[in-house]
Amino acid sequence: MNLSKITEIPPRRYWQSESSDFTPWLAEEDNIALLSEAISLDLEVVSREEKIDGGRADLLCVESGTERNVIIENQLEKTDPDHLGRILSYASALNASTIIWIATEFDEQYRATVDWLNRVTGEEFNFFGIEIHLLQIGNSDYAPQFKVVAKPNDWQKRIMSSSKVDERNWTDTKNNQKQYWEEFASYMEAHPSIYFHTTKPSPQPCMNIATGRSNFYISLCINSKENKNTVQFYIENKDPKTTFDTLLTYKQDSQEEISPDIDWRRMDNIKRSMIQLSESFDFMDTSSRQAQFEWFRELTEKFINFFKDKIKNL
Repeated sequence: MNLSKITEIPPRRYWQSESSDFTPWLAEEDNIALLSEAISLDLEVVSREEKIDGGRADLLCVESGTERNVIIENQLEKTDPDHLGRILSYASALNASTIIWIATEFDEQYRATVDWLNRVTGEEFNFFGIEIHLLQIGNSDYAPQFKVVAKPNDWQKRIMSSSKVDERNWTDTKNNQKQYWEEFASYMEAHPSIYFHTTKPSPQPCMNIATGRSNFYISLCINSKENKNTVQFYIENKDPKTTFDTLLTYKQDSQEEISPDIDWRRMDNIKRSMIQLSESFDFMDTSSRQAQFEWFRELTEKFINFFKDKIKNL
């Protein structure tokens, strides 16, 4: 086996324009997932070139399962004061809690500025400085690399403690739930899907999965009282009932492509709608864990594959 040399490629060799090349590339599901992994946040793209007074934010995103806005400002060059000003202006206009500045190179003064912003703002605000690199091994295809050069203080500790739950006070049920989702995350790491990524395991009955569009998400749930597992597709946009009625035209297709037992729930008494499918399982039965994980993986892929284009075209 021969060893090859890693070569760094100028980013503009692949992306000639920030607005027409890099931003659309980053907005693609697989690529925003790479950025999400680099900063340990699950991001969903809301819009590109979000128009505001005085300019356009390159990407507006949300953190999956929350309503917290994230803005991303890109530049295929070294950091400069103009982009710093834009970032602060766009963050204010869009009420962003997380601000991500991507450049090919961070000068020390701007790296220090991002660190300063993280020090002087509260924990509800997060600033990231990220360098985009392109790597090549021999004559291989180019590989993108997001290098985090500035991040919130004690960011990894914040991620680990984000659940705000004291483990000493966890019930046996919560311990079992967290262990279950940890095992599921390990299963998915060994059997990766091209359709979805797991989120951080927590002591909760459900794990949320991003669909690629904000206000639409999938929730994987375990229910010890009823001994069943459920995949739930939630609609939580501004007008969930109208959206549900629009998607309802595909009900027969969903019965054919997902399952004849799929359950469509308009839920007129609350501000969201849901489509779900359940299967009898005892999540405490370790002997059936493999079958449970396979079921969750297969059904989640079916849900995402079925609804992805339909919600994108709404």
